[in-house]
Amino acid sequence: MPRVVALCGGVGGAKLADGLQAVVGADLTVIVNTGDDLERHGLQIWPDHDTVAYTLAGLDDEERGWGLAGESWTVIETLAVRGEDAWFRLGDRDLATHLVRSERLARGERPTDVARALAASLRIPATILPMTDDEVRTELRTPDGWLDFQEYFVHRRQAPEVLEVRFRGIEAACVTPEAKQAIEAADVIAIAPSNPIVSTGPILALPGVREALAAAAGRGTPIVAVSGIVGGRALRGPADRMLASLGHEPTALGVARIYAGIADRFVLDVEDRELAPEIEALGMQARVTDTVMTDDAARARLAAEILEFAVAA
Repeated sequence: MPRVVALCGGVGGAKLADGLQAVVGADLTVIVNTGDDLERHGLQIWPDHDTVAYTLAGLDDEERGWGLAGESWTVIETLAVRGEDAWFRLGDRDLATHLVRSERLARGERPTDVARALAASLRIPATILPMTDDEVRTELRTPDGWLDFQEYFVHRRQAPEVLEVRFRGIEAACVTPEAKQAIEAADVIAIAPSNPIVSTGPILALPGVREALAAAAGRGTPIVAVSGIVGGRALRGPADRMLASLGHEPTALGVARIYAGIADRFVLDVEDRELAPEIEALGMQARVTDTVMTDDAARARLAAEILEFAVAA
């Protein structure tokens, strides 16, 4: 099996990671965006990481798209009764993850080690790595001013127009040795169909990542990016509106332009097949296929196609 590295954010990335794990198992390493992380009620919350972890463990709530299946909400509802802000909903079972994580971090453990311990406790075959052990926070400028990512995404339900994006702390942060080593050892690197601005964007903005990817490409490692925009629409989340408000074309071609110079292969949906020639004009090979991952079989099929596309010379 090829050693595969996937760069991803939340739901879309988690679905592709699940498909890749179904194909290559423990030969998969997922490098996860940490720009969405936050502190709530004194606890360290890692939304993208946990979405990936719960999905790879088969414990995710597929209907809701986040959190654990079979969740209850007694604690958060009680917090609301006590007068606390409860707009960021934390399930009772999910709280156990945050309690353990926060305690370990308070003891001085590295986020990477904490993440690997959680994956081991969930018996996840793949390796999940935070992109950095340093604090990076995604912030968005809107007509209401600068907002933390979760304030925009959850509390304000992605309603404000996004005028600018920044990653606070990114200049002083660095990619972890484990993530860099995974990129160096990879036979295939996949950029998941996550939001290219705020999900994979922070990973690619992290000092050391683009250099590691360029070195991998120089060694002949294929880098495959997958569009999360289908027919001009994001399958989930505000990526299409965000691309447009930031001056990008909200299409698969617009996503390809963001990844041009990083990826040498690009996967787009059959609905956007007419964009393939323009994408190839950017210097990338294009593969047209069904990218909508409706179930486990569709995830594994897309993952297998991506790997076949990657190794086809």
